[in-house]
Amino acid sequence: MKGSGDLRSALRSIDRRSYPAYKSLAGAWSFGDYVLSIDHVQGDPFAAPSRLSVQVRHDRAAFPPEYRETRENRRALADYLLRRFGLQADRFRFQAKGSGKSGLLSVSRPGQEVLERTACSIGPEEITLRFEVGFPANGRTINAYELEKILFDFLPVCVAESLTYAKTPKEALRRAVFLAEDQLFIRRELERLGLAAFVADGAVLPRESGVSDRPMKNAVPFRSPDAMAVTLDLPHLGKLRGMGVKTGITVIAGGGYHGKSTLLKALERGVYDHVAGDGREYVITDPTAVKIRAEDGRKITDVDVSLFINHLPSGGDTTHFSTLDASGSTSQAANIIEAVEAGSRLLLIDEDTSATNLMVRDELMTRVISRDKEPITPFLERASDLYEKAGVSIILVVGSCGAYFHLADQIIQMDAYRAVDITSGTKALLADSPVPRLTAPDFRLPDRTRRIDLSGATQTRRSYRGDKVMEERLKIKRLGRTAFALGREELDLRYVEQLVDEEQTQALAVLLRYAKENFGTAGAGVRSVADALVQLLEQKGLAGACGRDVPSGLAMPRVQEIFACLNRY
Repeated sequence: MKGSGDLRSALRSIDRRSYPAYKSLAGAWSFGDYVLSIDHVQGDPFAAPSRLSVQVRHDRAAFPPEYRETRENRRALADYLLRRFGLQADRFRFQAKGSGKSGLLSVSRPGQEVLERTACSIGPEEITLRFEVGFPANGRTINAYELEKILFDFLPVCVAESLTYAKTPKEALRRAVFLAEDQLFIRRELERLGLAAFVADGAVLPRESGVSDRPMKNAVPFRSPDAMAVTLDLPHLGKLRGMGVKTGITVIAGGGYHGKSTLLKALERGVYDHVAGDGREYVITDPTAVKIRAEDGRKITDVDVSLFINHLPSGGDTTHFSTLDASGSTSQAANIIEAVEAGSRLLLIDEDTSATNLMVRDELMTRVISRDKEPITPFLERASDLYEKAGVSIILVVGSCGAYFHLADQIIQMDAYRAVDITSGTKALLADSPVPRLTAPDFRLPDRTRRIDLSGATQTRRSYRGDKVMEERLKIKRLGRTAFALGREELDLRYVEQLVDEEQTQALAVLLRYAKENFGTAGAGVRSVADALVQLLEQKGLAGACGRDVPSGLAMPRVQEIFACLNRY
């Protein structure tokens, strides 16, 4: 491997040449304490920036071995190092001058959640950190001395300050790793205690604004009702009291703007670990939980929605239901079935984003429109069986429909952001109320194998350059957190609400492309494809789906979001 001196010489030899000469720098260069890899060189100063990475061996970085013993510890360590590298990179952003993106020094910017990312990974032998640099130019002429400043003056400072234990604030790092271990402990306690979720006393649930995920200042801290309180003895924090939401059916009620949806949103995000100071560090939800909503206009392919929809006037087969433009009720029915297929043990539902005609039918409507004229079986009549026969718990926010009180095992009232257990009082009131129909016959979850066609024109294609046949991978286009394009096909994920980071969406695009390249035969089973992708992620991480060219901006999605992506393809 060539050394840093060779890189400096190579840089100076191409100064003032045309921009494509930068491509001669691609490869690995030893800087003593770390290896710098120039993985991809941009085509011109106005194109997407060049991709670089540094590898620091563990004996050089010298972080305590126990900080990388488990996957959770490695994820917490990598997250901390990535955030610290980002702070250092900000000091030198655009300090090197030139045209276009010259002088850019950027790295992934994690939000409040702690996710496994390609931007920083902890391997068996080394730490790898991936980032982007805008190679400097004057017009389209190489300015090698400005790039020399980035690689020889700025980057060594970033690496030393963020990727070596000697320069790391040790107490802050220790807290980050210990927090991850405490969060893992709570997740394991959920199953042992028969809980679907846990919300710690003192948690700050409201967010700063609709466009900021930071905690709201001066918000009312959460406190568990005494009847639902659970005290856990965490390995590092010690005693922690909070609200234990038992498995079963839980209803969250209350007036408008009192915090019902805020609590549910915190539970949605509780499938992920959060950084210290977020306010939701100890809001922990069953990791398989899925937020269910109506999704007008979504594409549905071959889903058995007969648990909720039957006897269509058109005579359509609802055991193999497909549409390019689903209604609110059919989309929500499909979302429920698909979530169960993806292994969810907990459904999170908000009345505000649900299809009313799927959720409930009151007695007057039943008398006006007889049951044999209504193809929809309301969720109200399936909820108990979902838990009792399929082991799927439900947490439901209601503001106007009291019918679900009859089913509820626990009823929480949110009163000015304060949680109150009103289960016994509400049950007493129900003694004098008419009981709606709460069950329906023929409960049966789909047990057949759904299939997905991954073949077609979007396979890897061939192009010709001179005499050579070039294999080109299908191109991915970023469209933010809510969508991506794979070749000519665009996938809309705006209502997959537990996608919290644009890099997760980008990872789904990479995984879908991998599935097309490797399982691209008509009739592959949806579950078998999802299982194969999960196995790939467990064995090789996100890099395993990328081949030799690993982008810096991918974050790990859950298996539930992988299923959601396949289902909408």
